[in-house]
Amino acid sequence: MNTNATIVVTGAAGFIASCLVGYLNELGYENLLLVDEFERDDKELNLLHKKYLVRIERENFFEWLNIEKPAVDFVFHLGARTDTTEFNYAVHQHLNVAYSKKIWNYCTINNIPLVYASSAATYGDGKHGYQDDHATIEKLLPLNPYGVSKNEFDKWVLHQEDHPPFWAGLKFFNVYGPNEYHKSRMASVIFHSFNQVKKDGVVKLFRSHKRAFKDGEQLRDFIYVKDIVKVCSWLLVENEKIPSAIYNLGTGKARSFIDLVTATFIAMGIKPNIEFIDMPLDIKETYQYFTEAGMDKLAAAGYTAGFYSLEEGVSDYVENYLVPTKMY
Repeated sequence: MNTNATIVVTGAAGFIASCLVGYLNELGYENLLLVDEFERDDKELNLLHKKYLVRIERENFFEWLNIEKPAVDFVFHLGARTDTTEFNYAVHQHLNVAYSKKIWNYCTINNIPLVYASSAATYGDGKHGYQDDHATIEKLLPLNPYGVSKNEFDKWVLHQEDHPPFWAGLKFFNVYGPNEYHKSRMASVIFHSFNQVKKDGVVKLFRSHKRAFKDGEQLRDFIYVKDIVKVCSWLLVENEKIPSAIYNLGTGKARSFIDLVTATFIAMGIKPNIEFIDMPLDIKETYQYFTEAGMDKLAAAGYTAGFYSLEEGVSDYVENYLVPTKMY
């Protein structure tokens, strides 16, 4: 797509979307329409020095579109309520389902390609596996309201006869990287580990409450945010050649939390020191012990670039962003 294209990015002040804005700028795209709630000072740094046309408040976006009638060429809908500890489903329903339907319908009516964020939280306890075939989506039983909302939108999408000229739902697995400083409890384990080491010289991991997993050996598919934005840009450029579908987006390789924390210590030049604590009660029953993205579908669609290994991604994140407190 021409670098003069006008691109909407929702959730633009947040973690993944602000990294995408930065990466699009690197590629020469500056005609960006940024959508989010912009009142939070702790997210303001995520957009510092980035180039874009305008910021639009999330709840005013559709009114703004109706008045301004911009010629939009592509939409990245990455805005969502991502707090897995928010158990009021109405919050998730409004932002993750109803708002997403309005985005979909806008793109459909105006013939605009759309990429939206789904989540690996849709897979629940994994009893139906982690393959992104559409037939499985109706069977999935997410473990929290956030995952339910993401799966409800995926299911709705698959029932639509009218759709954008190209669309892709990306099931993000465990994403880590710069620009997550504002996420507090929901930031990655790497971010929390780095700060624990700086403060106390030790990292505390959750004990396992399942016999099949030793303490710290719970497994997740950790993916560096730089890989996420590379896939998004590929979809932007190559979408006319790519089948519309829901795609997993992880590395395809599950790793343990001990691996993750050890890599963090090594990147900091410090000998690993790990302790184990009980899991908080509010997440104990909904905690995923294993996730691993089946990545064959994205590869079959034509994506051939590799992914950062856990060690490579953690090293880059720690040394180039966390230590100097740098944004992407």
